[in-house]
Amino acid sequence: MNRILIYIVTSLLLISCKEQYTTYSDAEYVMFADSLSTNMIEAHSGRFSVAVSSTVARNYDRTFGVEIIDEGSNAIEGKHYRLLSNTITIPAGELAAAVEVEGLYDNIEATDSLGFVLRLVMAEQLKWGLYKDSDKTKVVMYKSCPFERDLFTGYAVLSSLFLRDYPGEQGVFQKVVLTEPHPTEDNMIIIRNCFFDGYPITLTLHGGDAANPRVTMDRGQVVSDEASVFGQILGDNHILCDDSPYYSSYFNTCQRFAVLWTEIYVENLGTMIGTVGHYYNILEWISDEEAERLMREGL
Repeated sequence: MNRILIYIVTSLLLISCKEQYTTYSDAEYVMFADSLSTNMIEAHSGRFSVAVSSTVARNYDRTFGVEIIDEGSNAIEGKHYRLLSNTITIPAGELAAAVEVEGLYDNIEATDSLGFVLRLVMAEQLKWGLYKDSDKTKVVMYKSCPFERDLFTGYAVLSSLFLRDYPGEQGVFQKVVLTEPHPTEDNMIIIRNCFFDGYPITLTLHGGDAANPRVTMDRGQVVSDEASVFGQILGDNHILCDDSPYYSSYFNTCQRFAVLWTEIYVENLGTMIGTVGHYYNILEWISDEEAERLMREGL
């Protein structure tokens, strides 16, 4: 990150004296903009760019080679990705260029964490000795599958720290639940008998931004009565849940799971009595066959 800060300071200096294409120091160094590049590979487009920067601009084009090195790489060129060019060119008067890469979506598995190391091929004096391996960067790729609500319907295993702390009559912290599409609301699902039997809740899956797949829930959904879980009534005999304000809930389409951070609380006629806690829960969707087997085994 220090490299980026120096690059920003250098860029600001160049704005004030861009006619000369010089900085207060004429030392020329070329480097990757960061030591780590993390990239999401989507079905419709696996292309991404890895930024390269220079400390000075020149009045001529500068071309450098780009090579892949084995050390630190587990992605296979030609199978998981391809370089669209083995050279990059910083145009005259500019400070930056980019290595163009295409991730091969169909060959990347949902659980893969793949990476490879790039190195700039250039004269030794262009390497900034102040930063070790500034001519290298690690490129990481992960798969992002297209969002479809139906992927999050059917049977799922709910694992809940709330149920661990308050197992009630059921005495379990894991259970098989049935999820269904909401009949009128897009991207909303209903979880039947979610934490406790007889109390469904709804979740909304926000899949419009593949880089930020979020889960939200309507405030004030009832998850149980107080007497069954606490053994006493502190409010109006309803245990309520909401999104936790401290942690984000999200889902993964490729692996078909959702992480839910919930705030569990009690009210009396709309007045807060107290917060029970903020609980981590995870839903993992499974096949009908797996669900039947788990239910036969008592889950």
